[in-house]
Amino acid sequence: MAAGDALVGSLAVARDVGGGMGTGFTRLWAASTLSALGSGLATVAAPLFVASRTDDPLVVAAASAVAWLPWLLFALPGGVLADRMDRRRLMIVIDLVRVVALAVLATAIMTGRAGVALLYVVLFVINTGEIVFRAASQAMLPTVVPRHRLERANGWLGGGATLMNSMLAGPLGGFLFALAAGSPFLVNAVTYALSAVLVALIGGDFRAAGSDPSGPRTRSMRGEIVEGLRWLAHQRLLRTMAVLIGLLNVTLTAALAVLVLLADERLGLGSVGYGLLFTCMACGGVLGALLGDRIVAWITATWTVRIGLLIEAGLHLALAASRSTVVVAIALFAFGVHGGLWNLVANSLRQRLTPPHLQGRVASTTMFVAAGGNCVGALLGGLLAARFGITAPYWVGLVVAIGVSAATWRVFNRDAVARAYADEPPVEQRPAPVS
Repeated sequence: MAAGDALVGSLAVARDVGGGMGTGFTRLWAASTLSALGSGLATVAAPLFVASRTDDPLVVAAASAVAWLPWLLFALPGGVLADRMDRRRLMIVIDLVRVVALAVLATAIMTGRAGVALLYVVLFVINTGEIVFRAASQAMLPTVVPRHRLERANGWLGGGATLMNSMLAGPLGGFLFALAAGSPFLVNAVTYALSAVLVALIGGDFRAAGSDPSGPRTRSMRGEIVEGLRWLAHQRLLRTMAVLIGLLNVTLTAALAVLVLLADERLGLGSVGYGLLFTCMACGGVLGALLGDRIVAWITATWTVRIGLLIEAGLHLALAASRSTVVVAIALFAFGVHGGLWNLVANSLRQRLTPPHLQGRVASTTMFVAAGGNCVGALLGGLLAARFGITAPYWVGLVVAIGVSAATWRVFNRDAVARAYADEPPVEQRPAPVS
C-alpha cells in the first residue's frame, strides 16, 4: 500500500492528502454552508416572531409543525424531481423561489403588515424547497468529486452545516431579531441568493446518467417513487441503515424533547447551561465531520458504525443515570462526534452503492424515514416522561439502542462494507417501470 493510502473496510482507499477537491466542490460546499446559516437564522427567528404576536402555546408550536410537515409530504416526490431534472438547475430554481418568499416576508414584517399566517406559508415553502435542494445536492455530489473523496466531501458538507446551523445561527439570529424583526429573514434571503449564484458557477450537465428526458411525460411519479423504494428494499446494507436512522431518530428526538426538563430537575441548569449542552453536541459534530475521513480510514467504516451504535446506547445511559453535568456534557460531545461520523459514512455508502439514476430518490427516502422518526420521537418523549417520569425516554432509548446494535452488528461486517468501496460502482439492473 502506497504512502497516503488508508484502509476503509478492507480495501485501500487513496487519502490523497496533498490535493484539493476542485472548484466545483468548493462552490457546492460554500452554497450549502451559506444555505445552512440562512436556514438556521429562520429557524431561530420564526418562533421569536410568533411569540411576539401571541402567547398561545399551540400557535407557537404550530411553527415547528409547519416546518416539519413538508418533510413527510414531499420528501419522496422531491427525490423524483432530483432524478428527473438537471440537479444543478433544480437547486438554482429552488433557491430563487426561496429568495422571493423570504423577501416578501421580510418586507411585510418591516412594514408592519405580516401576520402569523404569512410566516406559516413562507416556512412551508422554504422547507419544501429544502427537501428537494438536499436531495439534488446529495445526488449531485458523486459527480462533483472522485469516489475516493466522498468521505472527505461529505465530512466538509456536514461540518459546515453543523457549524453554521447549530453554533452560529442561534446567537446571530437572536441578535438580528433584536435589531429588527425582519432582518433574520432578509439575511436568509441573501444567503439563498448567494447560494444560487455559487451553484450556477458549477459547470457541467448534472442530469442523472441513464435518465430519459421524456421520462416525466411517460412515467408516473408514483411509479418512480416505487422504483426507488423497491431498489432500496433489496439493498441489505442501505435498507438496514435507513431503518436504523428512523429508529434511532425516534429515541434521540424523544430524549432531546424533554432534555430541558432533565437539565432543570436533575442537573440544576438554567437556560444558559441548557444551551451549552447543545453547544457541546455541536462541537462534537463539527469535529467528527471535519476529521471524519481520517477517522474512518483509521478504524474502518465497519467499526465506525458499530462504535457509533454503542455511543448511542451510552448517551441514553448517561442521561438516564447521571446527575453530573460534566458526564452529560461529555456524553453529548461524544454523541456529536458520532453523529458527524455517522452522517459521513451513511451518505458516502449510499452514494457509492446507488445507481446514478436513483440517487435523488434513495436520498429522499432516507430523509423521509428520518423525518418520520423525528416527528414520532417528539411526541413519544413527552408521553413517556409524563406517564413514567423524566428519565423514562432515556431508559427506553437505551433498550432500543442495545437491541438494534445486537440485531445489526453482523450486517455491517467488513466484507459487506468493503464491497461498497470497490474501485468501480456495482452494476445494477434497473427495475422495470411501474405505472
